[in-house]
Amino acid sequence: MTYVIVEPCIGTKDAACVAVCPVDCIYEGDDMYYINPDECIDCGACEPECPVEAIFADDAVPAQWTSFTEKNKAFFGA
Repeated sequence: MTYVIVEPCIGTKDAACVAVCPVDCIYEGDDMYYINPDECIDCGACEPECPVEAIFADDAVPAQWTSFTEKNKAFFGA
């Protein structure tokens, strides 16, 4: 399991999640942040820090945002 950042991050890009990540696996894209699935250690530290509640475990992404799981993978070339 890894974590995925979804639509509410777009336009907000609050870096609170980046600051608490112990392995620096969150990267800034043009419109939002992305979590590298190969680097994420599934600690969950980022999830409660997100002010717009845009971070979910990959198996708990709400149905309306499931496309962001693939968008996240594509950002890292997976």
